[in-house]
Amino acid sequence: MGRGLTGTVTEVAADHYTIKTDSGDIYTVHFSANTRIMKQQPRPQGADAARGSGQGGQGSGQGGGWGGGNPPAQLKPADIKVGDTIAAMGEVDAAAKSVGATAVMAIDPERARQMHEMQANYGKTWLLGKVTAIDGVKVTVMGAIDNTPHTFVADENTSFRKRRDPITLADIQVGDSIRVDGAIKDGAFLASAVSAMGAPPAGTPPRPRNAAPPPPLPPPPPQ
Repeated sequence: MGRGLTGTVTEVAADHYTIKTDSGDIYTVHFSANTRIMKQQPRPQGADAARGSGQGGQGSGQGGGWGGGNPPAQLKPADIKVGDTIAAMGEVDAAAKSVGATAVMAIDPERARQMHEMQANYGKTWLLGKVTAIDGVKVTVMGAIDNTPHTFVADENTSFRKRRDPITLADIQVGDSIRVDGAIKDGAFLASAVSAMGAPPAGTPPRPRNAAPPPPLPPPPPQ
């Protein structure tokens, strides 16, 4: 995806859109004749609309998944209206509050609703970020969504996984990127599940699930 922002359109002009991100920041999205402007199609019925947490969009405005059930449809700049949710891919100038957009995607309204809901629940029912400190059962994470420290606690019911393998809290290290699901309990974020996003072991190339197994080794030469 590259760098970008997601937000709700508050103004439409001939060469830019003004958007408001979920964190309340106002950005100007500049576009030109070279900017691809598209519309995200609704997911097929029964699709896992909540897939990608994040990442769906990493809903505070950073990036945002553009996935949908069908290929995006091309739009004209004027097809984007005030009130639409858009994801703008391009170079973000945080100081100038602007984006030089190489592509703009109008987000499907249902998908936009889910993204806003996920953002509202960030820090309450889920976390995503990099571990910065571990103190007993208390873990501090630098949030990938809001770039703010968050702390969660684990108990005997918290499950830990790295990729598909079960692990324990002792296997979590400072610097690990993790996804945490849980809920606020007694004023603290209590984790029910922690997933560490580790890389495959060194020297193990990734292989698609449906890929054919590797060929058997040739027999040894005759003695």
